[in-house]
Amino acid sequence: MKTLALIAAAGRARRFGSDKRRAELADGRALLTATRARAGERFADVRVILRADDRPTDLAVPESAVIVSPRADQGLGLSLADAFAALLARDEPAEVVAVWLGDMPWVATETVDRLLAEAARDRIVRPTLDGRPGFPVLFGRDLWPALAANDQPDGARPVVARHRQALVEIPVSDTGVLRDVDRPEDILSSKTDT
Repeated sequence: MKTLALIAAAGRARRFGSDKRRAELADGRALLTATRARAGERFADVRVILRADDRPTDLAVPESAVIVSPRADQGLGLSLADAFAALLARDEPAEVVAVWLGDMPWVATETVDRLLAEAARDRIVRPTLDGRPGFPVLFGRDLWPALAANDQPDGARPVVARHRQALVEIPVSDTGVLRDVDRPEDILSSKTDT
């Protein structure tokens, strides 16, 4: 089964105060670079959603991996809709896409393996930690049209809510499925992850 990772990195990071995608982690890598690397451990194809005004070279993202979201400023849901519309228009051969947030480089590879083991064209597979939904969330190809048509800013939640019968939740103990970077102090805590 062909899969790809889709990293959502088109937000403005207003709470962070600067471009958090380039914020340096304890190991010296930029946040987005670290997330791309982690996704690349399990996905041969990693795409990144960026804004139209982004310069991919400034973010160390190859042009070939970029999907531009013209509606990025309208919220994550619209960014994802633009990306899934682009994948469908290109007749992307993958059967499953893992939606991964650009500020979440700490997801364990073992968690991704567990999610991939449950993935299918007609499923949504997501991890949960103590009952809380996390990332990445894997969407089978049958769900892509609904994601492309989503006009709500709140990520893919409305799509998941409308397709509960397709949802498979995988309980995990991996804190990386919830851990993200909203503020500079969240980067400082990465010093404990060596």
